[in-house]
Amino acid sequence: MKHPWQCLILLPSVSAHINLASSYAPDCLTFASSIGLSQYNASFLNATYHPAGLLNISGLTNDIPLCEIFTIISYGTNDTLISTLWLPDSTDYANRFMAVGNGGMAGVIDTANMLAQLNSGLGFAVAGGDAGHSALDNNAGAGAPGIYLPYLHDPDQVEAWIHDAIALFTPAARAITEAYYGESPKYSYYDGCSTGGAQGFALAQYHPDLFDGIVAGSPGNWSSHLALSFLWNAQQTNTSARNLTQEVLDFVTNAVLDACDTLDGVADRLLENPFACNIDIDNLACGPNSASTTDNITCLTAPQLSAFHAIYSGPVRSDNGKPLYPGFSLGSETEWLLQEGPLADAFSIPILQNLVYNDLSYNSNTFNWASSVGDLNRKAGAHIDETNPNLSTFRDAGGKMLVTQGWADPFNAALWPIKHLHQIERALGGDVSEWFELFMVPGGGHCGAAGGYPGVPASYNTVAPLVKWVEEGEVPKEVQSTDPPDESGRSRRLCPWPETARYVGGDEKDWESYLCK
Repeated sequence: MKHPWQCLILLPSVSAHINLASSYAPDCLTFASSIGLSQYNASFLNATYHPAGLLNISGLTNDIPLCEIFTIISYGTNDTLISTLWLPDSTDYANRFMAVGNGGMAGVIDTANMLAQLNSGLGFAVAGGDAGHSALDNNAGAGAPGIYLPYLHDPDQVEAWIHDAIALFTPAARAITEAYYGESPKYSYYDGCSTGGAQGFALAQYHPDLFDGIVAGSPGNWSSHLALSFLWNAQQTNTSARNLTQEVLDFVTNAVLDACDTLDGVADRLLENPFACNIDIDNLACGPNSASTTDNITCLTAPQLSAFHAIYSGPVRSDNGKPLYPGFSLGSETEWLLQEGPLADAFSIPILQNLVYNDLSYNSNTFNWASSVGDLNRKAGAHIDETNPNLSTFRDAGGKMLVTQGWADPFNAALWPIKHLHQIERALGGDVSEWFELFMVPGGGHCGAAGGYPGVPASYNTVAPLVKWVEEGEVPKEVQSTDPPDESGRSRRLCPWPETARYVGGDEKDWESYLCK
């Protein structure tokens, strides 16, 4: 894939320090302070050399030494983005560049993912950024009703948040990488989840020549209507009769698993494919002689059943019944508690109050599920959604995209990535598996573990298969998942949708005991 900066002419001050990594790597401050980056609207902030084991990120440390360089990128009318780049010593570098995305409302650099990529053994120089605004200025990166979030009132920052953030810092980061090692990275990769998954789709849609391979996990790329999903589910459960307690949610999930657990050939309290489960939730309704108590849930009341059906169906327009976002799947019920208000408070209402209506007193209960949808689409969707299914430019440039989605994701309805895959297939005339693959994760949560499924492996080995796909043309036919929260050592085989894993014999905790069919 041709990159516009591959023809970079290095400034003399940069050329003088080429390949310091292979000579005296700890001199990274001397190198960094001499870099000229004005052509990228960037400037050097500071640099530090970290020997192996001395950079601590939430208790984890760097396996290999690195030169850490911070830069500031100017963009828009008067905005800046902070970025950091980790350059391993040349003996640990394999001519690969990796950028990582952000989560939620961003405003901070995802150094945890940067560390994972650095320690992957794949030889990445790794970069990340704060998405063009500071969490410190925006309620610590969290939303809440009635809270003023400055970045949502700055059009340039709104566009940068998801659409452009990665593209703003990547050219400068690659130029520094080229200067440090004496040659441009041969391959460029991106990895992000949640908002970072949406940023991955933004790269494929708006910046299709920037990366050779993209991993987009739990993608919230229909961000405006994801917010509608949060608001809908909160409104469906906001009365005492329709409130779904954790005990009620667990009762329904257990009923689903009782009915459909063994469809994949093994009894492991895990639903491999919710589409294959034919349970009728109405059969859980309380009869005239049923006795369901807070401590002993044995059935569902009519209001509770109504709430379940509303969340399974997803939000719809009030005037014509048109779906506005997919609903949640069977087996995910145990993870719904955040849907009953907290996510609307943290995401939907702040977007409506700050971005759509510019009124911190706006009452979300007055949201009109017909006319107000247009307001959201115009004032938010146009700036934070990445749903164009025609990704032919990315495909034609040789790009590869690997998407993951947990079936028990407590945030994003798992059906959305499947629906979007079908949209991409229709837009591009059929099968897209030569360059785009979706891997669904049974019992998987949001970017990892689901609380109700502690035995499900929560780490997805996606980047290594992506590298093989890009560099050797080997289409990933499976992804191994590992590291379940319960420390059972279980591994699972994840399959490219619509294939699912089927147990064929042996140790049920070993991914080799399953085949994709």
